[in-house]
Amino acid sequence: MTSTLYPFSALVGQEAMQLALLLNAVNPAIGGVLIRGQKGTAKSTAARALAALLPPLETVEGCPFNCRPGQPIPICPVCNQATPRPVLRPTPFVELPVGASDDRVAGALDIERALQSGQRHFEPGLLAQAHRGILYVDEVNLLADHIVDLLLDAAASGVNTVAREGISVSHPARFILIGTMNPEEGELRPQLLDRFGLAVEVAGQSDPQMRAEVVRRRIAYEAGPERFFERFAAGEKSLGEQISRAKTLLPQVSLSDGLLELISQICIGSGVDGLRADITIYKTAQTLAAWEGRTQTTVEDIRRSAQLALLHRRRRQPFEEPGLDQQQLDDLIRERQPRHSGREPGQGQADHDLEGE
Repeated sequence: MTSTLYPFSALVGQEAMQLALLLNAVNPAIGGVLIRGQKGTAKSTAARALAALLPPLETVEGCPFNCRPGQPIPICPVCNQATPRPVLRPTPFVELPVGASDDRVAGALDIERALQSGQRHFEPGLLAQAHRGILYVDEVNLLADHIVDLLLDAAASGVNTVAREGISVSHPARFILIGTMNPEEGELRPQLLDRFGLAVEVAGQSDPQMRAEVVRRRIAYEAGPERFFERFAAGEKSLGEQISRAKTLLPQVSLSDGLLELISQICIGSGVDGLRADITIYKTAQTLAAWEGRTQTTVEDIRRSAQLALLHRRRRQPFEEPGLDQQQLDDLIRERQPRHSGREPGQGQADHDLEGE
């Protein structure tokens, strides 16, 4: 990644998308982000800019799996040599083309060589390249379903396994999955939608002043990318440092049983199938608290996390557009709050407001 990329902090009016991406940068276990919106809404720009915020990787020169120094995976032909050389690399940003084959994505086993020599030869794919980085899929809704399934399985498990003719190879594949799509070109199947951790809707600016500012910044960037980046260098550095602090703080963040019950009530009231939404809201709320420098989650964290985790999971009627009923969400939260609190949803009550109910 170079400094001539459009800065993440220079994006205008896409706060929900930026927050969802930043939370996944702090905690990839959230499960990635699906960004739905028309063309020209900075989806690709934001995904690429996120990678530039992340710190460089400590790995080994020439390693195709981005192994950590001193922690080689068994099949790595580089890190298992006698004298691997540690290096720093930019955080990987790997783009998956729509027409990619299974072998290109997951990697390929040379069966003929294995049968002849008895040795497994594995050619790493895009999942190996994206390990410890970002895997970006533009127009994810146009991918074959089995490719999307493969991506989501690896993102959820953190492992990619390739099996051919009774021979199998596995390697770590932990990455931040970012998918973008234009809903006018078709939807993802509900089973695949549910596998993305968070989802956001993005749209073009309707406010004339903000729209003008977007154009103004884009023109300035095209006129001099390096000079434009310098204008936002302090903001980029601040975001990178905040990501690092939040990663450090995250293991200390607690979420009470009362808030966990609230999460369950919200998911049940929203008609969500399965428990993936509950788990995602739990992880997202903890990450949001860490992002804001807190070790205790709040009702407001739950509300904001639910907005990101339920957009694509709420059970819908036939032909109904995807979306989240904000009033229903607020009502569900209000029903679980003590009557004497006198606070409206979204005012940031702490965990103990829900204890003892």
